[in-house]
Amino acid sequence: MAGSFTRLMSGRRTAVLLGSLGAGTMATGFLWNEDGALIAEAKKKLYPPSADFPDLRKHNNCMAAALTPAIYAKLRDKATPNNWTLDQCIQTGVDNPGHPFIKTVGCVAGDEESYEVFADLLDPIIKDRHNGYDPKTMKHPTDLDASKITHGVFDDKYVLSSRVRTGRSIRGLSLPPACSRSERREVERVAVTALAGLKGDLAGRYYSLGDMTEQEQQQLIDDHFLFDKPVSPLLTSASMARDWPDARGIWHNNEKTFLIWINEEDHTRVISMEKGGNMKRVFERFCSGLQQVEKLIQERGWEFMWNERLGYILTCPSNLGTGLRAGVHVRLPNLSKDPRFSQILNNLRLQKRGTGGVDTAATGDTFDISNNDRLGKSEVELVQMVVDGVNYLIECEKKLEKGQEIKVPAPILQFRK
Repeated sequence: MAGSFTRLMSGRRTAVLLGSLGAGTMATGFLWNEDGALIAEAKKKLYPPSADFPDLRKHNNCMAAALTPAIYAKLRDKATPNNWTLDQCIQTGVDNPGHPFIKTVGCVAGDEESYEVFADLLDPIIKDRHNGYDPKTMKHPTDLDASKITHGVFDDKYVLSSRVRTGRSIRGLSLPPACSRSERREVERVAVTALAGLKGDLAGRYYSLGDMTEQEQQQLIDDHFLFDKPVSPLLTSASMARDWPDARGIWHNNEKTFLIWINEEDHTRVISMEKGGNMKRVFERFCSGLQQVEKLIQERGWEFMWNERLGYILTCPSNLGTGLRAGVHVRLPNLSKDPRFSQILNNLRLQKRGTGGVDTAATGDTFDISNNDRLGKSEVELVQMVVDGVNYLIECEKKLEKGQEIKVPAPILQFRK
């Protein structure tokens, strides 16, 4: 302690910094925080918020559109109970002005409380990203009854694979941008212990990224299950790659149709997938597995982050609500060349990506087509929207093959107010 005291008190500039906090702070013991919080706090008090406001003049993301000097001044010196700050929240959006294929959100949450402490910024971002959903006045519906899905089997001539994924966060533990090593390891322990309780066609095993053999690693690569250390600046600027691969891993069932990624972008990513066009079966497995995992988590004294305004809480505001992305890899060689393709997708509330993921452009005639929305509609509504939309795209493709005319459908509302 003496060494820390000597280093802290040495230097005229440090003395000025400490003086700006006042003697009362010294009496509280806050002074001796070894992680540098004292100096950071002192610097903030030395400079007004206007001196810290980021230069966003060339930025094109939701955060840059919502953050004003007044909001920044109000929130800059606030922190969540886990010491997550506004500047940490927005850093990824400051470092990454835009993205070549999508409009990014530009911020991340460090914990569940972020959405309350920084609501003056995050609520407008949520409203922007989720097409007008107002978290102050609206409630998010949840529905995991897969029996409600109709016409959920696609023509395998066009649909190559079907997939539904979501994320879940464990209440009481910081999210990946902010978690300590111990919290990250606790997420892994809680999840893996619960998953061991899955039975029947959901029974499987866990593969730790740090402990797997070369043979196991190659098999996961061959199966296209393995996730790598994040290289996207959107994730690295949000501190997602710290301590890699500590406490990260993949769990999958024996049939390799139900997967859970642990400690990637979220605490858990739950995925149901299979080749071909049976989206109804994929969603049935998704709902059953997700409900069983939640039950096993609760039996061990934990629960998922959720509230009635935002639904399930995840790291990125874009994934709030259901966190659900239902998608197919579909061949559309004729429709994709039609100038109305993008408008058709927009009106159906669908988005297209390259088959390599969000950071890849669509090439050739095969596309990853999925729902554009997450919040304000239930899981059943979103999957049915994808089913109806993809069936419409396939119908258009068949008509174009025969030289027949196609129509742009009327726009679908994102949610019922």
